[in-house]
Parts: sequence; structure tokens; C-alpha cells
Amino acid sequence: MTQGKIIKVSGPLVVASGMQEANIQDICRVGDLGLIGEIIEMRRDEASIQVYEETSGVGPGEPVVTTGAPLSVELGPGLISQMFDGIQRPLERFQEVTASDFLIRGVQVPNLDRDTKWTFEPSLSEGTEVVAGDIVGTVQETNMVEHRIMVPFGVSGRVTKIAAGSYTVEEPVYEIEQADGSLFTGTFDAKMAGSSRSSLCTKTDSGRAFGHRSTGY
Repeated sequence: MTQGKIIKVSGPLVVASGMQEANIQDICRVGDLGLIGEIIEMRRDEASIQVYEETSGVGPGEPVVTTGAPLSVELGPGLISQMFDGIQRPLERFQEVTASDFLIRGVQVPNLDRDTKWTFEPSLSEGTEVVAGDIVGTVQETNMVEHRIMVPFGVSGRVTKIAAGSYTVEEPVYEIEQADGSLFTGTFDAKMAGSSRSSLCTKTDSGRAFGHRSTGY
């Protein structure tokens, strides 16, 4: 992460200095409130940031911290049964946390519920050799939507652990022993970019598969 400071605010555009290690499309927490913004331009150590929340009251000297990751959508069980705002904050949970009918600035809530357990049904058994894209199991979120848990890009090997049961989106679901001897642990979480975490894909009637980290929308 990189931390800089605000030198200029013009509506939703914030310019921060001391950001030489940041990158275009990095998501930032802007100001004392930690507003969500995205770097849209870099000039030397100055970053121009598009802020996705109201910037009134934010001024020069306040901190800006990058997350080192691009804007993304987290895919997994619970996605279909909730309503979200434009940066994937679940509205019902947001209202519970803020006790308000309005979107309060700077509030952070998990994209998907971390407490709900979902029933997982394996599609293969321990000892099976798998490669990226293979389906290891499914989660039925609704009567119409079946989430298919797939081996993520860059992972292959032998399944050493997998079992039916109820899991949250963060609990280990299966393990794969790779050719180099390393052990990959897969979860339902599909928010990934440059990492080795598991991906959960949802396949629609059109046959299009969704998974991994979605950016640039």
C-alpha cells in the first residue's frame, strides 16, 4: 500500500501527491472518511483520483491510501439474493450498520455475507487430478442459480481433501496438492487478481461463465 496526501479537490476529482508507487486503476481510500476512489491518471508522484462518493468537506492535507488492487466485483453465493449499490455494497446490510435510509460516506461492509453457510456438493472425489477450469462442486443459491466452484487459473494437481457440507464464503472447501508439492486451499471467494485464491463461477443458461476478478466496468 502507498500513502500520500491530498493537494487538490475539484468535485469528484481528487489529486494526491506522494503516490509514486501507486498505479493507474488502483482503488484508494480518500481522506479522513476513507472514501472509495480509483486512480485514473499518474503524473510523476501525483495521482488523479475519481472518487465514487460525495467529497464535500474533504480538503488538502488529508491522507490517501491505495489498496494496491483494482476495482472489482466479488462473486459467490449470496450475490443473486441481495441488492447492491454501484460499488457492490449490500444495501440491506448497509442500512443495518448505519441505521439510515441513506448511503453514509466512508462506510465499509463486506460485499458478500461472511456468516451465512451454503451447502456444497462435490462433483469429484479425493485423489482426482484436476486442472484450471475443472468444476470441483456446486452450490445451489436459488432454484434458478447454481454456482459452480472451479479450479482457478494457474492451479492444477491432485485433490487431497474435499467433502460435502455447509461452508461460508471464506471457509476452506477443498485442497489440491500441486506438482511442486505446494498445497492450494480453495474457498467460495472469487475476488482475485494476481493471487492464488479459489474462484467460484456462476454459469447462466447462455453458457457464459463468470468468475475471478472483474475489472474495468
